[in-house]
Amino acid sequence: MKHKSFIVPHDFTAVADIALRHAIETSAKSHTTIHILHVVNDAADIDEAINKIDAIIAQHAQEGVTLTNNVKVGNIFKDISLFAEEHQAELIFMGTHGAHGWQNIMGSHALRVVTSSQTPFVIVQEKSVNPGGFNSIVVPLDLHSDTLQKLSTVAKMAGYFNSKVHIVTPSESDEILQEELNAHVSFCNRFFSERNIEMDAQIIPSKDFQHEVIRHARSIDADLIAIMNLNRSSFLG
Repeated sequence: MKHKSFIVPHDFTAVADIALRHAIETSAKSHTTIHILHVVNDAADIDEAINKIDAIIAQHAQEGVTLTNNVKVGNIFKDISLFAEEHQAELIFMGTHGAHGWQNIMGSHALRVVTSSQTPFVIVQEKSVNPGGFNSIVVPLDLHSDTLQKLSTVAKMAGYFNSKVHIVTPSESDEILQEELNAHVSFCNRFFSERNIEMDAQIIPSKDFQHEVIRHARSIDADLIAIMNLNRSSFLG
């Protein structure tokens, strides 16, 4: 049985520290090794980066989790993905921030990192993880059957934290399309019930669906929103 691992790309910014905090909370529940990864442009920067990661690891010495120090020379758009594949990582926890920072990880650049990898990402913004971890996960579903593929990752996370899963679907005036959505919800119900994971489902307006998902997540104080990267155009949407 392979040893489970998470990856945290770290650029020594506050939001990267927050991403690491999210990974540590998850690791504490799943007994997973966390590989902290920093990518440098030049070999001359390796020693300084190693020392900085050593200091970060020392700060968490009493947390009861395993952290490793990894510095590579290369390009973040390729090396994060390759490193995750090499270590058969289950998740990558990555912080996003503004224009100042490690190779300007923002906007479309962050999307490039995500879309270049087959490993699921937990994208962390400037919000600390709640005590007890991720208690509430929103899962938007549409008529793309491929979106059901994300359920296994959601189930793993929900299993770690005993999270409640909230399925949201867009309202459809067409009866046939609504029946398809109902079938997806029924599948989810069986899927999570078999794994003893609590779930509810709600229909929200289909107009401006992406923003309605965010509004719903805020209204229930959700910790995560699970989306599926089907292709670049739908992901950007």
